[in-house]
Amino acid sequence: MPEKGPLVFLDYDQAELDAAYDQAAYAPNREQLIERRIGDSATARQRIGEPERVAYGAGEIERLDIYRSAGEAAPVFVFIHGGAWRSGRSKDFAVPAEMFLAAGAHYILPDFAWVQDVGGNLMVLADQVRRAIAWIYRNIARFGGDPNRLYIGGQSSGGHLAAVALTTDWQCQFGLPADLIKGGMCISGMYDLAPVRLSARNRYVRFDDATVAALSPIRYLDRLRAPLVVAYGTRETPEFQRQNREFAAAVEAVGKKVRLLVGEHYNHFELPETLGNPYGLLGRAALDLMGLTSEGA
Repeated sequence: MPEKGPLVFLDYDQAELDAAYDQAAYAPNREQLIERRIGDSATARQRIGEPERVAYGAGEIERLDIYRSAGEAAPVFVFIHGGAWRSGRSKDFAVPAEMFLAAGAHYILPDFAWVQDVGGNLMVLADQVRRAIAWIYRNIARFGGDPNRLYIGGQSSGGHLAAVALTTDWQCQFGLPADLIKGGMCISGMYDLAPVRLSARNRYVRFDDATVAALSPIRYLDRLRAPLVVAYGTRETPEFQRQNREFAAAVEAVGKKVRLLVGEHYNHFELPETLGNPYGLLGRAALDLMGLTSEGA
């Protein structure tokens, strides 16, 4: 066994901390699962049709995919995709659309920049996600959605960005209701960027003091207005497990509503597959959060 180096965070040396923020060693089937998601998303789009793609900002990537349910004044679920902040496109996360549409809800996927394309600046991604949500609130009624029933979720780096949105001061920054988001689902996210900054992820993200301070949602729970579902799998890295447990505990400690879901025997890429299943761990929880059933409500 190699000799342990100097500790850099908790009881981790540098190599251990790097591994604790890298899912590869914990998900040997990662590539197969990513390819399956991409293929299943293409199949879903063939069945339900391509989404309406509209701009929420001036940037080329600043577009939304809107999958519309048949009903009017439908609740809306916005999903922020993962990809370590540096990969993924909205079209490849379409699988859950079928479940939400069947339940009578719109399903919306924003596209946003990859961090390496904006100089490593996570603030750009956070701004894009916030502006996308603000656009949805202001405009979704034109697409048959109900702005007063707006829910958001995200997985991995998308879970982080969803938590950033959930702890945004919407009144101060956008002139919108503080409680515009009615419920949130944070799946396998990161909520305190201080240890992430110390990991190998700092090779492609510019983690300066301002970014860590501004984009660590666990520091802004006073702004949280929505009930939360926080979820992780027991086959994820130890740091992803700890971050989700401690985020849920912190939300509970300040007296706000949170439900912690532990996916037994799921790794980081297997767990989100349950979001598209109304009887799966995440799918059932999302519908419960929205007050829906698999047959609509």
